[in-house]
Amino acid sequence: MLTLSSGEKTLEARNLDASSLALLGAFCLFLSAVEYMIPKPLPFMRIGLANLPIMLGLCIFPLRSFVILICIKVFGQALITGTLFSYIFLFSFTGTFLSALFMFFLQKIAKDNITFIGIGAAGAVISNISQLALAYMFIFKESVRYITPPFLAAGLVTGIVLGVFCEMFVRRSRWIKTIIFSHGGTEARSCCSNLSFIEHKIKNRLLFYNNIFSAEMLFLAGLLIIPAVLFNPSTEYRVYQFLFFCFLVLLSGKKTDFLFTVFVTFIVIAFNLIIPYGRVLFSIGVFKITSGALEAGIHRAVTLQALVMLSKITIRKDLILPGAFGQLLGESMCIFSEIMSRKFKIKGKNIFDKNIFYKIDNLMMELSDIKFTQQPIQKIHTKPAGYVILIAVIIISWLPWFILF
Repeated sequence: MLTLSSGEKTLEARNLDASSLALLGAFCLFLSAVEYMIPKPLPFMRIGLANLPIMLGLCIFPLRSFVILICIKVFGQALITGTLFSYIFLFSFTGTFLSALFMFFLQKIAKDNITFIGIGAAGAVISNISQLALAYMFIFKESVRYITPPFLAAGLVTGIVLGVFCEMFVRRSRWIKTIIFSHGGTEARSCCSNLSFIEHKIKNRLLFYNNIFSAEMLFLAGLLIIPAVLFNPSTEYRVYQFLFFCFLVLLSGKKTDFLFTVFVTFIVIAFNLIIPYGRVLFSIGVFKITSGALEAGIHRAVTLQALVMLSKITIRKDLILPGAFGQLLGESMCIFSEIMSRKFKIKGKNIFDKNIFYKIDNLMMELSDIKFTQQPIQKIHTKPAGYVILIAVIIISWLPWFILF
């Protein structure tokens, strides 16, 4: 495994170029976007594609910069997918941080005695164990044992595959060697006039949503609403909150897959029914549907989905975080946009197509030579009507508390 000597690391720590962080952070976001589009049996399951840049960072960055790269990946991914206030972010944050830090210290301890293959496999297992622990606490309880074997097996396989890819890339990459030594179209038209009319209406809603609220005020509103969801003891009213947030997503014109939402809700409820308790409502063969298990499943499912919908309406890509980290995240977003515009350059027959290594490496070399600066974003100020709407939404979200207490 290609690593720096301790003397070179000291020099690298003093002369670390932030553009390397931004570039690898942008590749994390690109691979996260790719992975987000891949169907998964469980919404929090991850193949781990976005861990490739994290693994590359092991042989480049000291701990402080490595942690910044993890933060760019986790928070940037949440902003792109609109999941910052959802359980998906909690799973991603926990799994990524624990696995990445474990891989970092494993690489330091084992040094030249371990390859990326071993590091990738170990990181995948740690990530999956942490996510299973969260799934036990918040979603499936005792029935999590039914998904543990295939979940761990799938994670181990993908960790090994990604480790093999990373090992091959590092040994062939000019960009990696350069970094180490330098540190020491047009839209398709709808053929249906009615569909075009609907799309036009949705576009107008989205335009209104983007122009009447600032990203910061939406974020603040989300923070104020979260406790109303998480600490609401009534399943009935959590269903009401979930439906209310779904309605707001529709009004905003944002895209969402409601069929997938129904599917995930059904899966969570079904897993909770595996462990029966409470009064038996009816039986399907030998399988008994009990009141306690059904209510617990609905309670957890609508809570998780309500947070997803809340994230969609209160998190926007133009949200700028303050400080040096916010600047690095913004630069990563710029590079991410550039990667998306050049993604045709890294297509290959499969992940082990030897040409794909050179394509990725060439693209990274090209992007390293470009000076990226975050483009000034037109500052949107919340309009008076926007304040009225946000206050009304916050009050309605907290309404169950006034009814309950």
